[in-house]
Amino acid sequence: MLLLFVLLNIQSTQAQNAISISGVVQTEAGEPLPGATVFIKGTFIGSSTDRDGKFVLKADFTEPPVIISVSFIGYETREIGVSQAKQEVRVVLPVTTNITNAVVVSASRVAENISQVAVTVEKVNTRQVESLTTPDLLAGLARFKAVDVNSSSLLTSSISTRGFNSSRSERVIQMADYMDTQLPSLSSNFGNLLGIPDLDVESIEIVHGPASALYGANAFNGVVLFNSKDPFVSEGLSVRLRGGNRDLFDGQLRYAKKLTDRLAVKITGGMLTAQDFLADNQDPTSTTIEPNNHTADSNLGYDAVNRYGDLGNTFGPSGGALNKQTVFLPGFSEKELIVGDQKAKIIKVNPSVSYLLTDNVKATADYKYVNSKTIFQGASRYRFENSGSHQGRVEVKGTNWFVRGYTTRDYSGKRDPKTDGSYNLGFLGAFLQTQPAPNFNVPNGSGGTRPGTYAERYFGTYAAVYNQAFAANGGNAAAAAASARTFANTNAPLLRPGTPAFDEARDRIIHDGTPGQGARVILRSILNDASAQYNFKFSFAELIVGGAYRQFLLGSDGSLFSDTKDGDRIQNHEYGAYAQITKSLLAERLKLSVAGRVDEFKNFAPAFSPRASVVYSAGSDNQQNFRASYNRAFRAPTQTDQYIRLDVGRAILLGNIGKGFDGYTTRGALYHADALRLEEVNTFEVGYRAQVASKVSLDVDYFRSSYDDFIGTQTFIGNIDGTRPASPVPSATNPARAIQISANVAQKVKTQGASVGLSYTVGAPLILSANYSFNDLVSEDLPESFQTFFNTPRHKYNFGLTGLALSRKLGYTVNYRWTDSYLYESTFATGRLAAYHTVDAQAGYNITKLRTTLQAGVSNLFDSGNVQTYGSAGIGRLGYIGLLFDVK
Repeated sequence: MLLLFVLLNIQSTQAQNAISISGVVQTEAGEPLPGATVFIKGTFIGSSTDRDGKFVLKADFTEPPVIISVSFIGYETREIGVSQAKQEVRVVLPVTTNITNAVVVSASRVAENISQVAVTVEKVNTRQVESLTTPDLLAGLARFKAVDVNSSSLLTSSISTRGFNSSRSERVIQMADYMDTQLPSLSSNFGNLLGIPDLDVESIEIVHGPASALYGANAFNGVVLFNSKDPFVSEGLSVRLRGGNRDLFDGQLRYAKKLTDRLAVKITGGMLTAQDFLADNQDPTSTTIEPNNHTADSNLGYDAVNRYGDLGNTFGPSGGALNKQTVFLPGFSEKELIVGDQKAKIIKVNPSVSYLLTDNVKATADYKYVNSKTIFQGASRYRFENSGSHQGRVEVKGTNWFVRGYTTRDYSGKRDPKTDGSYNLGFLGAFLQTQPAPNFNVPNGSGGTRPGTYAERYFGTYAAVYNQAFAANGGNAAAAAASARTFANTNAPLLRPGTPAFDEARDRIIHDGTPGQGARVILRSILNDASAQYNFKFSFAELIVGGAYRQFLLGSDGSLFSDTKDGDRIQNHEYGAYAQITKSLLAERLKLSVAGRVDEFKNFAPAFSPRASVVYSAGSDNQQNFRASYNRAFRAPTQTDQYIRLDVGRAILLGNIGKGFDGYTTRGALYHADALRLEEVNTFEVGYRAQVASKVSLDVDYFRSSYDDFIGTQTFIGNIDGTRPASPVPSATNPARAIQISANVAQKVKTQGASVGLSYTVGAPLILSANYSFNDLVSEDLPESFQTFFNTPRHKYNFGLTGLALSRKLGYTVNYRWTDSYLYESTFATGRLAAYHTVDAQAGYNITKLRTTLQAGVSNLFDSGNVQTYGSAGIGRLGYIGLLFDVK
């Protein structure tokens, strides 16, 4: 509020010779180009053309000529010199198929031609964003070269490049206008929850591979940058309404207006609701996660991937013939625990104000509110209700510098336990089993009795019948187990979904955030970030210097972290500084660049991230571009890796930043783990991007990476204070636990990969595109039970058709994607994902007079099996029809 007051009252010196320039932008055929971008070069003064291709700008003619830059997707960018005031300008843009004309800012943190970029980068323009059919924008990016997206529900997706994906990929930084979109409590993005609504996306840039030299730790395998539309350039009202199957409703709005030549406002937002997909994988949980598990046909029961509350009990000598055997309870399905409320919903509101302090300096303040109802998969499956984030930003930037600060605060429902909230499905299922059973008591160890639980009644009944049947059948264990299971299911029933007792217990547990008692998850963490950068343009080279500070304040009331209820938040921080120098030689054909960054952490040793690259452009128009680079990057363990304290029953998950842990492996050998260190990757990359023919473009790359101090998970038997227990067998006198921590492994983990993208423009009515990517985990003989979380298909490809027809009134896109089968590892579930394929299609017909586009689209047209995250739901078909109303 203070910033807005200051900006609106600034008495800036107005240029005395500010005079209007008007003009029209047309195709070579003389047709108007509405929506073309027009800028005065070197300033923030800009606009876009109206439906007739016309524009008006005010320019300072103190030092003519004034250079205006005109661009439009699919056309050559033109720069025109205007030497006289009030001169009428006519700009003709020729059609181009040259992909090397695009400009990106993410690769080197300055604007540069994509052909001169030293690393592999993909740019998604506005038209391509409009053609995506998935309800979550992030999920649609899987059609682009070497981009992997894993969706664990309708609206929660994670993105990665070059391997190591997960339901919450921690190795890629995802930003919207350079603001991190993660929820600080989870070190994770909820898809595009905190990102930019589709209608306001100007472009998306995806940097493949390490980028720590410019972005700091955790820009480990890439950067995804969403850029919003400038309210000074893209004015007008846009409204999009869609409806479809699964009760889909999707409404978005964008309104931007220049109130004066210096002041512009913008508001964007929307709401999306649909019936979510629920997981129902009844396969046995991997023995890596549940060592005592059985097969699905065992009458001892088994722990299923998507069954919750199927607790296991390992009997001791008092169990008779069941000694050292584990019996599992029948559990509850995801559908039974959510009780029919499987709606996914996102609400976004994002107002902003921008003020031109001068033609070359712009100040922006904005606020973003997001609220969601969704399912998220991490160490467990979570149902988030009335959860989301608040984010506020203040930024002042010039044409070659910026200063920026923002804060993000997440939440998961009101802290009042009587209101709606978010909950852990695993905890909910477990605590339903440990509720007191009616008319059932057990000894309390002091000569009296106490109320017994449903689980105790079931296990006691099972053991009694098992031992009786075992003796009666001459030691036939299989027959004894069958008899015990049938009798216990009938005579010692558990809480049954749909009954008043079940509903009462469920409601009480999901609203209780007491650790070890309730399933409620409380998120109340804060991320504060401040950064600045300056670009020096010397005659001999270009130099960038910058720095950033980041602070985490972690709060969960003990439901996720080692903080306490109503206690102070856990404080963590990191900061760094970077520089990059770039030199062009041989008439701008050779570009050399060196960058480096030093980062300091509260819990880890300082780290240095260097990058060196070379780009050489050949051909008459520099259309053949060869690139090579070396990068070193670091990944800091996530906030949950560092501070988690989460008891999931079969194990307790603990942060690992203290003195390390001593214990035993699950097979009884001695075990030791040091406190966590930063993970490091060294990557060599080569690539080739070219316009190989007038209508054919090609982009190829190959990389090889070596990871040191790789961070994975380890499960062992130990004391929660880190000391080694007397024995690897937990008992009443030995309170050891199965403990799961994040730990470094000394052995190198090596990967390699390659990708190729090809585009052929037959003409405006038809553009053919295809891409293929290969990823390989080279390392072998990794330590026992070590999970790499590589989680990446060895082979994947896309094939697409897109174009404009019927005098450019009909636009369409069809994309086919195939993904290979691969092993998926996580702390929740591990198993092999089947190969899958999907077809997405979209069409829009523009009714110019009504300023309306009729739209129809579908993702996963043939409703094929499409499980992208092991343990999550398959993402089925979702189709829609709708309209887009657009007034420039």
